[in-house]
Amino acid sequence: MNIYIVGLNQLSDIDIDKVNKPYLPLASGEYSVGTGIMIVTSFLIMVPLLRWKRSAVVAAMCILAVRAVIVQIAFFLHMQVLIFATAFMSFFSVVIALFKDIPDIDGDRIFGIRSFTVRLGQKRVFWICILLLQMAYAVSILVGSMSSYLWSKVITVSGHAVLASILWARAKSIDFRSKAAITSFYMFIWKLFYAEYLLIPLVR
Repeated sequence: MNIYIVGLNQLSDIDIDKVNKPYLPLASGEYSVGTGIMIVTSFLIMVPLLRWKRSAVVAAMCILAVRAVIVQIAFFLHMQVLIFATAFMSFFSVVIALFKDIPDIDGDRIFGIRSFTVRLGQKRVFWICILLLQMAYAVSILVGSMSSYLWSKVITVSGHAVLASILWARAKSIDFRSKAAITSFYMFIWKLFYAEYLLIPLVR
């Protein structure tokens, strides 16, 4: 499902990606459009009602639904962990949906994509994302501290505290003039996202 979503996005954004991400296979010409269509069976992109990227809210909701809800249900069957994982990943999914457009502001502006970054500016959206993640880590530390298992309390509290500290340190050193730095930070958020899958199963 994730491959389909990413592939569909790249097929619909070839011209934008030539500005924002020229290294992607379709934007660089490494893959033809026909090859892309075959890989993700994305002929439905021609249906106007499915061009959801034009709506920042709908695009964000799609990402949130997949990453915050569907993935968690597949991974976690215990109700307590499921509730925590869904709530925590909801924060992360909103951040990913917002942050993904920060490096793409030039192309989005040229092609009339009214993303939150275009509307509010890079710095404001960036710090909104950082605030949301710090809130998520604060809640995680609180939940971990209430665990009746000492080992779970120690690991989840210290683990989230370390991740929150690293996030804050990197956020303060970001250079908004460098697209490479912003893109690197976006990839760093993905690393934090996947690191959470090491901590969530330890919540008790």
